[in-house]
Amino acid sequence: MAEALCDGVAAPLPGRCAFYVIKKKRYCKMVIGRGKSFCGEHADADKDSERKRIPCPLDPKHTVFEDSLAKHLKKCNSKEKPKPVYYVKDINAGSVNEEEDVISEVSIAERTKEELDDLIGKLKTALKGLNIKPDSSILSHPALHEALNDPKNGNFAFKHLKQQASILGNMEALELLGPGRCYVEFGAGKGKLSHWIHVAIEQAKDIHFLLVERSSTRFKVDGKHKNTDAIFDRLQVDIQHLDLRKVPFLREKGLPVIAVGKHLCGAATDLTLRCLFEHNLKDQDCDPPTKRVKLNEGSEEDTKPGEELKVSGVAIALCCHHRCDWRHYVGKQFFRERGLGVREFDAFQRMSSWATCGMSRVGQGHKNLKQEEVRRTDEKQQKEEDVEEEEDEAEHEGSSETIPDNLNSAVSAEEREQIGRLCKTLIDQGRLHYLQQRGFKSNLSYYTSRDVSLENVLLTAVPI
Repeated sequence: MAEALCDGVAAPLPGRCAFYVIKKKRYCKMVIGRGKSFCGEHADADKDSERKRIPCPLDPKHTVFEDSLAKHLKKCNSKEKPKPVYYVKDINAGSVNEEEDVISEVSIAERTKEELDDLIGKLKTALKGLNIKPDSSILSHPALHEALNDPKNGNFAFKHLKQQASILGNMEALELLGPGRCYVEFGAGKGKLSHWIHVAIEQAKDIHFLLVERSSTRFKVDGKHKNTDAIFDRLQVDIQHLDLRKVPFLREKGLPVIAVGKHLCGAATDLTLRCLFEHNLKDQDCDPPTKRVKLNEGSEEDTKPGEELKVSGVAIALCCHHRCDWRHYVGKQFFRERGLGVREFDAFQRMSSWATCGMSRVGQGHKNLKQEEVRRTDEKQQKEEDVEEEEDEAEHEGSSETIPDNLNSAVSAEEREQIGRLCKTLIDQGRLHYLQQRGFKSNLSYYTSRDVSLENVLLTAVPI
């Protein structure tokens, strides 16, 4: 019975830290020293300890012994590292004019019903004449059939596998899986989408993977491919500052780029599109060209005539439109053509959260999240890395603007959800317009069902 309790949830695991992590609903799993009850990170919880821990000045998310601070600062992972050659500050950030820069944000709760009615009217007017219903394209791929039928995978792992299988199925339908390509996974996290793409085309020749992720990540799957012919490289950089033209491999090989991403959050999608298609900073907010933009590789000093970054396809699962930002947004021209601007965009991106939280008040949404956390705790067979992914996706699907009482009584939950979907659709239509202006055939499709993920729209694009 005692062994059953030492599961890391009801009690600490043997030889592990006795600190209870409230956010994760379990005890810390770090190994402890002989005769200790707590790991180094949580040593300040040990009242018998004579050494004091303080937040690291480079990153307050972790702590360090005060008497070891100088030594720690020399090796801290948060210590600023030399910038790589492909780091160009704000190259993909976009810009705003002075008037737009000073506009103050207004929450939905601060708006009157009349203001909300006016915004909803503008939203519906802007969408008139557009094909706003995504196609249904729920596909699968043989590369994942074994994993999809493995009973060892828990319910949540199964949901991720279904999404990855459908993304691969859609890529195959667009002929985006094949040899002689560089797959760039934006917001890669653990790199699982790249992993399955490699499984699907492991016999193909001359394949390279670039995994772009701004933070260090645990449980990376890159190591599974060390002994294969494919090359996996990680670029630890924010997409906002990434100049793909200067990535040494792409400059040397010149392979066509296929951009992929699974649940690329909010503004990250716009940063990615800018990274792929913008020429340089001064052109970012100019009128877009009528054909596909081709980017010169390398810096101005080492660019050779004829070198270019070839983008051969895009497949990005979208999410978190409420985290979009006007400065980064690629659909500004699309909005302006419809008499809309930064004020409307700010409201629509906030209201877009109603699509995933519109069925109830925020308090009820929080209650549901807590119930979900309890369910996750009960599923002890789930691996820790999958639990972390679930927490991330719950955050994506659970964020919402506070719904004022006047709107809550005047507009039904079903109507709010529909309005939220229209807001997401309008933002995505601006992205389609951006890609079309650059010579790409772009499309939105439902790549999975809403019971698998509330964020179930895939953006794809191929050159015309």
